[in-house]
Amino acid sequence: MLISIDSLDDPRIAHYRDLKDRDLARTGDLFIAEGDYVVRRLLASQYPTVSVLLSTRRVDAIAPLVPPQVPVFVGDDALIRQILGFKFHTGVIAVGRRLPSTPLENIFEGRTDAMTLVVCPEVSNSDNMGSLIRVSAAFGADAMILGERCHDPFWRQSIRVSMGTIFSMPLVRSHDLLRDLAELRHRWGVQLVATVLADNAEPLAGARRSDRIALLFGNEAQGLDAGHVSACDRRVTIPMKLGTDSLNVSIAAALFLYHFTQEAAAGR
Repeated sequence: MLISIDSLDDPRIAHYRDLKDRDLARTGDLFIAEGDYVVRRLLASQYPTVSVLLSTRRVDAIAPLVPPQVPVFVGDDALIRQILGFKFHTGVIAVGRRLPSTPLENIFEGRTDAMTLVVCPEVSNSDNMGSLIRVSAAFGADAMILGERCHDPFWRQSIRVSMGTIFSMPLVRSHDLLRDLAELRHRWGVQLVATVLADNAEPLAGARRSDRIALLFGNEAQGLDAGHVSACDRRVTIPMKLGTDSLNVSIAAALFLYHFTQEAAAGR
């Protein structure tokens, strides 16, 4: 259903024009997906697409992918540029609707094989959240568990940085992470691993894994707090040289996930 738009004042594109991330979340659990790859992944996912906005040059490529009941608004490049706020863009943007958080027990339903979980108690930066989702998807994490103080993963920047992998990654929003960590250990036999910067922790290169493992990554400034570290079975570190005090959390996560998923592939 193609609908021509020639003015920013058209009320039918209010979601694209006016609303901020928190307003979209508050008024119907909506989010903005922008960019060719991100919107394609939204359209191919289980997440409902509310509408799509295309520049005229992208109609032939994208409109056929949109379900017939979803409105497709079409405008020229100048109008799209006013909405997005920058000159160079793909001319593809959409509004989607969130799905409910995945219940913790659903992650384990029907599973008896090795599993790798990513746990983020308090990642507060939207770019880092998007990067963590993308890295977790790239290395085959089975789910991400987000603590009470984690940044909203469905903000526009997080979705863009994730390159749309957020639409295929099971996300658990925990309201009591320490309780959920205890349940992971005692009910589902998950070994909890705190990723830390400490000389007396296990070096990553020699760390082995159990069949079910959860990697906890701290926030950008302080890392994991003492309560979350003490809830874990092990502490593992990436040794640093030349006075480097830490890595960006998504870079560190990539190293940990590569190591432990290779361990799983090797049957160790």
